[in-house]
Amino acid sequence: MELTGLHILLTYQCNFECDHCFVWGSPWQNGTFSMVQLENVLTQAKATGTIESIYFEGGEPFLYYPILVKAVKSANDKGFTVGIVSNGYWAITIEDAEEWLHPFIGKLQDLSVSSDLFHYDEILSLQAKNACQAAERLGIPIGTISIAPPGKDNADPAIGQLPPDESGVMYRGRAAEKLVGKANLHPWREFVECPYEDLREPGRIHLDPLGNLHICQGISIGNLFDQPLKEICATYEPDQHPICGPLLSGGPAELVRNYDLSLEENFADACHLCYSARIALRARYNNFLGPDQVYGLYDS
Repeated sequence: MELTGLHILLTYQCNFECDHCFVWGSPWQNGTFSMVQLENVLTQAKATGTIESIYFEGGEPFLYYPILVKAVKSANDKGFTVGIVSNGYWAITIEDAEEWLHPFIGKLQDLSVSSDLFHYDEILSLQAKNACQAAERLGIPIGTISIAPPGKDNADPAIGQLPPDESGVMYRGRAAEKLVGKANLHPWREFVECPYEDLREPGRIHLDPLGNLHICQGISIGNLFDQPLKEICATYEPDQHPICGPLLSGGPAELVRNYDLSLEENFADACHLCYSARIALRARYNNFLGPDQVYGLYDS
């Protein structure tokens, strides 16, 4: 497996608690990187010789602003292109937003601001508008990410992290509990492929504060704190992975067949079926299906 991008979940904590969140971001969540850990991660990313870009996201990375500023500088100094994904809560005015963004001048190649009806009471929030104007003044590339509510047409194509055809809700994480009732359901046998993730050669991968490498949120292929990133990449065998293997051979439906799971008959999408199957398999494959945070299990 050859990675070109590493998306670092700086924290699971978030000042929002959006119904569509993959990782159950919340003010009550726990798990945050220290600066020492981040330096270790960036050094390991450089050692792969293939990773070119680093993204900082969450949760909400600006909640740990001093660490974020220092980590962006360190990643930039190491030669990575650097991006941030944020909900823009800090952009109360254009002038405020400029102050928050000023340390990133010349160090940030992309700032993606989430703005939709899950975060605010309008698709393009005042905060997003302020952040965009401030970033443009400072010469920082910026775009917005909007997720369309269930039953609505997809939002405008996202700029930054998400490709244009992924602006609808994916029914995993909190969405699998909070939003399924608003979705059209389909027989589970229809979901014969993973429509969003390349489980064989993902290109980019997510890293959480506990060291877990997520090929998709909640599916781990190793822990960077236990094994070097370069070694994990070199030894990853997707067809032998107890979750990725069945998904590659027949999608989420194959997970159900392979493990003879007893689930509901109908699901909102492939993510919903996959997430439900993984919950049923967590006791058996806890090392590959975690951490608890991604499955909505955390102390509140």
